[in-house]
Amino acid sequence: MHTAWRDPSVEQRVLSAISLDEPWAAIEQFAQLVRLSASPEEREALDYLVKRLERWGVPYRVFWPTCLISWPVYATLRVVSPEARAVRAKTLAFSPSTDGAEVIGELAVVSSEQVAGIEQIFAENVPTQVPDLRGKIVLTDGFGFAAQAVHWASTGALAVIFVHPGEAIHEGIATTSWGSPDLDAEGTVPAVPIVTIARPDGEYLRSLAARGPVTVALATTVETAWRPIPILVAEIPGNQAADEFVLLHGHLDSWHVGVGDNATGDATLLELARVFWQHRESLARTLRIAWWSGHSHGRYAGSTWYADTYAQDLVPNCVAHVNCDSPGCRWATEYRDVAVMAEAAALVRTAIRDVTGLEATTARPPRAGDYSFTNLGITGCLMLSSTIPEEIRRAKGFYPVGGCGGNIVWHTEDDTLDVADPDVLLRDLRVYAAVTLRLLNAPVHPFDFRATVREIEEALRRYQETAGEAFDLRPALQAVGNLLTTLDRFYEHSATLLDRPADDPEVRRVNAAQRSMARHLVPVNYVRRGRFRHDPARPIPAVPEVAAALEFAHVQPESDRWHRVRTHLLRGQNQVVWSLRQAQRRLAELLS
Repeated sequence: MHTAWRDPSVEQRVLSAISLDEPWAAIEQFAQLVRLSASPEEREALDYLVKRLERWGVPYRVFWPTCLISWPVYATLRVVSPEARAVRAKTLAFSPSTDGAEVIGELAVVSSEQVAGIEQIFAENVPTQVPDLRGKIVLTDGFGFAAQAVHWASTGALAVIFVHPGEAIHEGIATTSWGSPDLDAEGTVPAVPIVTIARPDGEYLRSLAARGPVTVALATTVETAWRPIPILVAEIPGNQAADEFVLLHGHLDSWHVGVGDNATGDATLLELARVFWQHRESLARTLRIAWWSGHSHGRYAGSTWYADTYAQDLVPNCVAHVNCDSPGCRWATEYRDVAVMAEAAALVRTAIRDVTGLEATTARPPRAGDYSFTNLGITGCLMLSSTIPEEIRRAKGFYPVGGCGGNIVWHTEDDTLDVADPDVLLRDLRVYAAVTLRLLNAPVHPFDFRATVREIEEALRRYQETAGEAFDLRPALQAVGNLLTTLDRFYEHSATLLDRPADDPEVRRVNAAQRSMARHLVPVNYVRRGRFRHDPARPIPAVPEVAAALEFAHVQPESDRWHRVRTHLLRGQNQVVWSLRQAQRRLAELLS
């Protein structure tokens, strides 16, 4: 099977060359630097990477795009009555700043579920019905990131206090704008100031409110401005199909010194730059390695800028992007729910098994991380890698977080050097190297788009079951069936090419067809806004153009909303069917 392709000899040489000397030295250096986007200490980290690349002779470029960056500086919260007490608080990037002036109001406690998984960290996570909150300061559960924060603007509340699930307060970002905002970004920043507090303080405020009215005062200071940020891109040319490239990337900026998120990832990229440059004569395709700023304080501003600026290169030539975030963290001994698009899932699971002997499970990537290339239709794999086993997480009383291998020091002052584990880092380094090498050297791109189409089919059947007679999704399901039949023929043909080089003319045609399929199928499965815009940082269901069919479970038949849903689905199904047919026609042309 082409998804399990490997060159044992080359892979052994590359993996054996990986050492902890350079990456561990980089981690120790970064562990002393608070790498806020566009800050002097981030520049120190950039200079460290550049000096290493120059020493080894690795070609690179540094870009300085101007992006919208937000630094949460300070927050205060105090109880005014029935007693006076200060409460430790933080604010979020892109929260409205009161510039230190206090907002005073009566506390309104609103129940909301705490996070139960990584998806919910970035989800709405808000109750559907709330009391009259006009003129009140809301106290509710959640991290307060993105959609959670934006939601409360419509309630008339003066401000929102989010209670985090443990004793730590996690840094984060409140905008849903993906990358720097454009003219369509109105409403993506909360209209009221946000503060975040730890669970014990939340319990104190709740108990106080249970006994009677509580008045609180809060203030925020947030510095939001357009700032030049660094983007470092190293490029190692391939020797056969050099115009085709794999993009391996991670973020340079951090909250505090951010060792587990993402100094370990930055060090991984640096070591892979060294090793792949050392073995450049063995690479069929080109490798680009990118360190982005603007991840933490600009909602993926750096990777989004790159996607926008180099879209006309990425669309025809990028084989896949591989995201490197939070590898090499303590206790992270398994690969569970590894983020990967369906077409690359077999590749990632096989590589992990071959390198580590462990069985991995994979999951649909959430709308998070530097997956800034989804709208372009580019296959993505990995984001986080190894993680803490569930039984250890439960024994330690950890709740879900979005990085650091599952360590709850994520996005806190305690994400320091002791979070990194050299043994786990070495193993994760080899996993990233193996996945990247197979993408670079497999004659036929090691994807199986039948898995993607089956995922689309599963979603369509689920939507049809909910819609019942209210809407007919058979045209989309028929297009799925036709594409699967053609894909079987396509992969039968591809299997005859596995002993040819990447620059063989027929291999090139087959791979161009696979990239073309991705440009159609990835947007069908992940995108609402079109190829050259970016969907906001909110959860996106499978086949989003027709996901509204789920509304038929609770909408009144023949109501205004019912008719609007039907109209929306008619237009959405047209987009889905057209895209599926375009993918099939591309394959049929190749096979004719």
